[in-house]
Amino acid sequence: MRCIVVVFNRDLRVRDHPALHEAVRQADTVIPLFVLDDNVLAGAHRAPNRLSFLLDGLTELRESLRSRHGDLVVARGDTVATTMRLARDHDADGVYVSADVSRYSVRREQELAFACASQRLDFAAHPGVTVVPAGELRPAGGDHYRVFTPYWRAWTRARRRRVLPPPATVSVPAGLDVGSIPRLQDLTAACCSPQLPTGGEVAGRRLLRSWGSAGLEGYGDRHDDLAGDATSRISPYLHYGFVSPLEITARFDDRAGAGSFLRQLCWRDFHHQVTAAFGPIATEEYRPRGDPWRTDAEDFEVWTEGRTGYPIVDAGMRQLRHEGWMHNRARLITASFLAKHLYIDWRWGAAHFLDWLVDGDIANNSGNWQWVAGTGNDSRPHRMFNPLRQADRFDPAGDYVRRYVPELAGVAGGVVHRPWELEPAARAELDYPEPIIELGDAVHRFRESRPRS
Repeated sequence: MRCIVVVFNRDLRVRDHPALHEAVRQADTVIPLFVLDDNVLAGAHRAPNRLSFLLDGLTELRESLRSRHGDLVVARGDTVATTMRLARDHDADGVYVSADVSRYSVRREQELAFACASQRLDFAAHPGVTVVPAGELRPAGGDHYRVFTPYWRAWTRARRRRVLPPPATVSVPAGLDVGSIPRLQDLTAACCSPQLPTGGEVAGRRLLRSWGSAGLEGYGDRHDDLAGDATSRISPYLHYGFVSPLEITARFDDRAGAGSFLRQLCWRDFHHQVTAAFGPIATEEYRPRGDPWRTDAEDFEVWTEGRTGYPIVDAGMRQLRHEGWMHNRARLITASFLAKHLYIDWRWGAAHFLDWLVDGDIANNSGNWQWVAGTGNDSRPHRMFNPLRQADRFDPAGDYVRRYVPELAGVAGGVVHRPWELEPAARAELDYPEPIIELGDAVHRFRESRPRS
């Protein structure tokens, strides 16, 4: 009898899962496995928001597999050692995974492939984490695309595999010890954001259906509206693969208003293919500018706590802590403020985002931070997002600010973005800080500090 171990990672679903699909097709029995990797838990991935979301998904994935007569083995330890031990115990013939792009994921896949080869087991890394596999699109004379627009053109023309149905049955070996799914408090003592969403494939698909019916058509016009909150909020479900990015494109491809949304999925693929080519993207600058970044811990703490004195920045940072998520426009504003106006090392900001974002992953988080900092794939590396202009444009009535900065809830109209312009008596009643820096001074410092190439 042929047996294959399927190692789950950021692909926690049964629908459109190429590795699982092929294992079920080829083998008599399949061992679905998820390893809470101690090497991963020791770093930023101990973040409670993502762990809580992950545990929701593991519980649901196990239930889904059990409804198909299968199960999910949940173990803790080293992924390679655990996988190979399980393969030996059940005389498995091979190990299948979904290919990922982070430096650690790539190294882990290489170690798994080597271990399988040494034991004469089949090994295969299947697609599924992105719409188009990371290394599939290459420009003439290069190993990956460095500019988004040419990648977008190639991405829209690329042939795509078919969306795979869920398996009807998943047969597991007799006597399989599946282990237990830990509680959040078993993994971390930290607390989650109070408005964290529920994880899992069912929740992700439900959100996709409801937003696809009500929000897709107007997405292009409304996705930057901070107060309107017209984004899909599907990114956390994409991060853990609760929903398939390929299935989303197939579902929405011909729908009115889909172009702007699909472009965001393409950005996700773009950053993944950059990360596949440049593994140290989280720690090293893709395009170094020679910036003498500031490492001012006090200014950084003010930014993390949402006390900069610029309401639109503070609202974004407080939304992050409250929900474990932040509106994409607010991510641009807050990141630019740290890297350009405060001139603090973007890596500090990227690490803070990973501490809180439920959708935080290496490729998108680091790629976007480097884009904003001007060390990544932005063709205008010296641009600065003026927080006041951004506020006037994307939160003109101030509703987004009042939602997350309660000290300013009573300030009417757009003046909420400039509380320093209030009458002295009204200003004195607000428990809200003065601006951490004058914008003109920040622009001057950035222009004087950043070396010009």
